[in-house]
Amino acid sequence: MLEVILDTETTGLSFNADKIIEIACIELENQIPTKNKFHVFINPNMDISDGAYQTHGITRDFLKDKPDFKDIAKEFLAFIKQSKLVIHNADFDLAFLNKELQELGLEPLSKERVVDTLFLARQKFPGAQASLDALCKRFKINISKREKHSALLDCHLLTEVYIELLDKKEPLLDLQQVKVSLNDLNVSQKVNEKRKKIIVPISDEDKKLHKNFLEKQVPKSFMIN
Repeated sequence: MLEVILDTETTGLSFNADKIIEIACIELENQIPTKNKFHVFINPNMDISDGAYQTHGITRDFLKDKPDFKDIAKEFLAFIKQSKLVIHNADFDLAFLNKELQELGLEPLSKERVVDTLFLARQKFPGAQASLDALCKRFKINISKREKHSALLDCHLLTEVYIELLDKKEPLLDLQQVKVSLNDLNVSQKVNEKRKKIIVPISDEDKKLHKNFLEKQVPKSFMIN
């Protein structure tokens, strides 16, 4: 089963007035990260609020030569396909993404395809703090590199949190690997069978010669009748 861990950074908190400036996605297959990632910075063509800057440290000057959302929208949709989306505080990210998509005449992302890890955490630990930082601390996930919010880094952290929330520390078996292992086992069994077949029968004459050798070379006290 394919899933996509998704996170965004924005110019502010209002999806009506602000814009997305960073999108990151990490693909999972059976809760195991694949090598497929999507990461892009976006020019919002507007100022970034002081509060947002304090959160992620991204400046308008840094974004001035980055593509607009319309230039990356189809590539983004092609990456996520119809996969389940795993998002922390999904309402926030979906509101921004769907506003951008609808402005381009594209279909919005359905909430039915989303797993909200904030909701999962509140169900599992009612009354406890459920921010990404708090969950990383609860699960002893290293956040020493997280000085500021970063969509890509947060996706990596959320991947670990998601697996912990599902109680699936051991990743699901890869059926292809199982097939390989079974094939190796079959080969090993065949080799052993061949080895068993390579048995040279001893003739009666050889048995007599061997017995005579033992009688001459081995003291009788060591002979077993």
